[in-house]
Amino acid sequence: IIMHFLDYKHSCKNISNAGVVILPLPVEFSTSYGKGTKFGPAAILKASPYLEFYDEQLDLQTWKIGIYTAPPFSGSTEPDTIINNIYNIVLHYINKKKFIIGLGGEHSVTLGIYKAFHDTCKNLSVLHLDAHSDLRDKYEGLKISHACVMRRIYESGAKIVQVGIRSQSYNERLFTIKNNIKTYYAYEMIKNSLPVTIIDQLTENVFITIDTDFFDPSVMPGTGTPEPGGFYWNETLLFLKKVFKQRNVVGFDVVEFSPIKGIFHPDFFIAKFIYKLTGFYYKYNYL
Repeated sequence: IIMHFLDYKHSCKNISNAGVVILPLPVEFSTSYGKGTKFGPAAILKASPYLEFYDEQLDLQTWKIGIYTAPPFSGSTEPDTIINNIYNIVLHYINKKKFIIGLGGEHSVTLGIYKAFHDTCKNLSVLHLDAHSDLRDKYEGLKISHACVMRRIYESGAKIVQVGIRSQSYNERLFTIKNNIKTYYAYEMIKNSLPVTIIDQLTENVFITIDTDFFDPSVMPGTGTPEPGGFYWNETLLFLKKVFKQRNVVGFDVVEFSPIKGIFHPDFFIAKFIYKLTGFYYKYNYL
């Protein structure tokens, strides 16, 4: 069964008519606590037909941008090969001038997506929304891991802005200081949640990577390491709307979603979140 983002009627069947490509990446090889991220993309796609396709906030029928769902990623289980294959797929859609949305899968997939944008887009920075820094050099013996993904991205020459961090190792903290990686900790934003000054740190072109544990586990329990003290729906959307308005967002991913059997609200939450961000892209790039 081919699963579409939205229902069959409102999804785009022909890639040439699409403005947006949804790329399901059911990849999981390094998750360390709660597992199940490989089931995330299918759960999001399954929930998406139950969204309302009109967005009252934007006064938009976002689906009209043309949302094409690519076949789910499959193949090798070897980390380097996985990242390289994701890179080639994303490069293919960049060359077709599509806006790409990655659905994880574990956070490692972001490395493949980012590399494709790095090689095709100048003046690019990465906005990283996450509870964790993901800046370890190695984790459980792996250099390519969900806990090392931002370290590998930083090493490729990226400017990284990290937002919502509330769990990191001492070595990661030292690494951010030594390398002047702009980090907005969750505890600092209790009074001024997601300040607009974050956007000032970003370059003209921005790739956004969003780990679902950025959100507070009270609203997003479906993640492997549900860190308390996270963020909520309205404040997150208010902030990201400004990012889309003030910068050229080239693509984004939503990773580390791990569905919980019998609890459906996280699946629907993430599906709607992705549709909202697609609406922001539509509004500020097409209209």
